Amino acid sequence: MNDVAALRAKPADASEAGESLPHNIEAEQQLLGAILTNNDVYDRIAAIIRADHFFEPVHQRIFEIAAARIQKNALASPVTLKAFLEDDTGLRELGGPAYLARLAGAAISAYAARDYAQMIYDLAVRRELISLGRDISARAARVEISSEPREQIVEAEQRLYKLGEQGHVEKGFQSFLKAVTDAVNVANAAYQRDGGLAGISTGLIDLDKKLGGLHPSDLLILAGRPSMGKTSLATNIAFNIAKTYKKGLLPDGTEGTVDGGIVGFYSLEMSAEQLAARILSEAAEVPSEQIRRGDMTEAEFRRFVEAAKALESCPLYIDDTPALPISQLAARARRLKRTHGLDVLMVDYLQLVRPATAKDSRVNEVSEITQGLKAIAKELDIPVIALSQLSRQVESREDKRPQLSDLRESGSIEQDADVVMFVYRDEYYKEREKPGEDNLEAMAKWQETMERVHGKAEVIIGKQRHGPIGTVELSFEGRFTRFGNLVKPWQQGAGPGDF
Repeated sequence: MNDVAALRAKPADASEAGESLPHNIEAEQQLLGAILTNNDVYDRIAAIIRADHFFEPVHQRIFEIAAARIQKNALASPVTLKAFLEDDTGLRELGGPAYLARLAGAAISAYAARDYAQMIYDLAVRRELISLGRDISARAARVEISSEPREQIVEAEQRLYKLGEQGHVEKGFQSFLKAVTDAVNVANAAYQRDGGLAGISTGLIDLDKKLGGLHPSDLLILAGRPSMGKTSLATNIAFNIAKTYKKGLLPDGTEGTVDGGIVGFYSLEMSAEQLAARILSEAAEVPSEQIRRGDMTEAEFRRFVEAAKALESCPLYIDDTPALPISQLAARARRLKRTHGLDVLMVDYLQLVRPATAKDSRVNEVSEITQGLKAIAKELDIPVIALSQLSRQVESREDKRPQLSDLRESGSIEQDADVVMFVYRDEYYKEREKPGEDNLEAMAKWQETMERVHGKAEVIIGKQRHGPIGTVELSFEGRFTRFGNLVKPWQQGAGPGDF
């Protein structure tokens, strides 16, 4: 069967030095023989290789025709494939239809098929890597104005990650016993953990009770109108998770995160420096506008520096690259997980992410972005929190509390998300309803309302796939852009008549 190897001794794309690309003709022949003698073999290897993974072009065509017939529940054998390949020039060189019979004669046993398929796939990846390396080298050698080195690096990185994404063998079906065991393990972890959380704690007690923490593989949407505090709440949660990070032994004996987590934060709107200033403002209890102006007392500046020192070791990684495509965002998240670890990913905000390819409508673009974010959550097995803008129709209503229908391009966001939360501060709207100084009665009523809503915020859970919907009340300190746990009257030792 080595006649093919002899005929193809020097492939067209081999280098001038006569270097042959990695391949194994015998493995290809024997795998094709196994498929042609037992069509069930195809189902075992279909998730691993495609036609273009074969080195020999004739083998590519044989595999393609065999696969097409098997998928239609038709027989793929040397006899049935003969009619489709009689005029094939490449097959004629190898002896015509008789070659198909010789393939069947060289078949391996069905149990070895996956190993052979994996070998053929690995060799195809090696060839692709060689081709990619040559392409990078050739492009770098050509000095052109239209092709900047930085752009070449990004393009090469994208192609490498695209290559890395291929060939992940699909999990397929798993037994119900395994699924039940996994569910019991999650419940047991929650039972053993303080506070009874199955997921990662946000640091906000009432929100944790409602959500059960942040769960791996979930996509959470945090939405709100401008100035409601979406970014503030996201940075607060990110900081709470990062500052409680602890590494240790997991129940299965492996090393990993036992408390808190490593946080990746895509800040597409604000710079990394602005985001850091917000987190420092919260930690040091110094208003963010004073930090920006440098208008601090000695005591405040000392607190600010001490907070900065304490935060140095916080595992919070910020990427402030603007207008990132969803494919790049996924690639960078994978790299962060591989190099430093990653337990929670935040995206501020969803509408600033670009689709991988331009679509005919904005709804389709947002749909690709939300599906991409959900795919990242499932692939990396982490919660992904994406911030989202709300449409202006909220402002035209009497009750300005947001609803699911207020989400921009709401169909795809609402559909793909596991949890949808809205940030709402009544104080923001009531401040803008201040009556004139001459209307004393209205002014007194307004002041009474302001006292009631001052320093309070609501997180409205509009959708939750694994739990209840409802409203969580939080405290909000605008000076430090900080959300916190709201102390209830009965927690202050007040009697039943006081509320």
